[in-house]
Amino acid sequence: MSQINIRNLSNENDDGSPEIVGVSTFSATSFFVPPKGSTADRPSDCEPGSIRFNTDTANLEYFRGKTIGWSQFELINPNLGGGTGSNTGTGTRGLLIAGNGSPDNTKEEIEFITISTLGNSQDFGTLTQGSQAGVGMASRANAFYAGGSLIPAGINVIEKITIASLGNGVDYGDLLTNRAGGSGVSNQIRAIIGGGNANDPTTNVIEYFSMTQSGNSIDFGDLSLKREATNKGSVNSSTRGLIGGGGSPNTAQIDFITMSTLGDSQDFGDLSATRSSIAGGGNSTRGIFAGGATPSGRVNIIEFVTIATTGDAADFGDLTVIRQSATGMSSPTRATFAGGALTPNPVYNTIDYVDIATTGDAIDFGDVAGSGSTNGVLHNAASASNGHGGL
Repeated sequence: MSQINIRNLSNENDDGSPEIVGVSTFSATSFFVPPKGSTADRPSDCEPGSIRFNTDTANLEYFRGKTIGWSQFELINPNLGGGTGSNTGTGTRGLLIAGNGSPDNTKEEIEFITISTLGNSQDFGTLTQGSQAGVGMASRANAFYAGGSLIPAGINVIEKITIASLGNGVDYGDLLTNRAGGSGVSNQIRAIIGGGNANDPTTNVIEYFSMTQSGNSIDFGDLSLKREATNKGSVNSSTRGLIGGGGSPNTAQIDFITMSTLGDSQDFGDLSATRSSIAGGGNSTRGIFAGGATPSGRVNIIEFVTIATTGDAADFGDLTVIRQSATGMSSPTRATFAGGALTPNPVYNTIDYVDIATTGDAIDFGDVAGSGSTNGVLHNAASASNGHGGL
């Protein structure tokens, strides 16, 4: 084997590096230094598979293509398990957080499922206080529950939950204001909340906080219109976040933001009808909106969009039960939708699932087990997973 020892290498014009063609082996006993720069310095025209060190996040990252962009290398195994019911196997973990149960209308319990399996949810832990209509977001390691309502008062607390170990939420910081009924999107670094009901008036404010360093949220920009009852009607890739539908006023509009920047949302397209209290799920390619309430009644409609493009939602299939205010949890291959209600009754403990890459009607997954003071029926809960589209 030949050996080359050099300090710098460039092409014949000294304006770039030469290309090494074919199968090449690099071996060393110490280290090599990749290109480095900030998030703002990221090139957008490089080859998929290119590697660099991000000085803002202190992580290696790789380029996945122009429509997806840069993602950091993950050192955390998303496959968890170790329980009963739906958790006897391993896979992406989904969390059901707080919500309106029965008889407890400000639930504090956290439950979990293993999304690749089937079965009932299992007790995980509790929040520091009970609430409903908060927002759930997650990185690979941690889930976050932000805002919510104690009926009638809203709260601004952000709590952190360690996904890999069962346990309780802990205080992490505060939102800019009390807020309930909004939507959340996240990647590995940022958690972003848009819309909702902030101290009574409906708001269009978007705010974000870092999931790697505790602290309060910061202003991000504004949605195209004020809206509440978006109820987790949000989906995302690692670069884009989408928020669909909402109420006060009722809308069918889907907005999108670029999560690594700051600024106002842009128009993505529309749902098939004006709809609020929707559940969202999906992977990095496809976003799914399920159920909700239209001006004429509740629906079991499931629709999907391709996140990297813009355009109107297309028909996917139907939920097993007509309902609004369900909540979605996703792995890279499967989306689950838990709970929901016809408002005021009945309230459901149903968990459905769909295979994201296909289209078709939802299939029964199991039931919300009803840990703590509830009997399993649940709506206006938050949710999170360590395998959603933003990761």
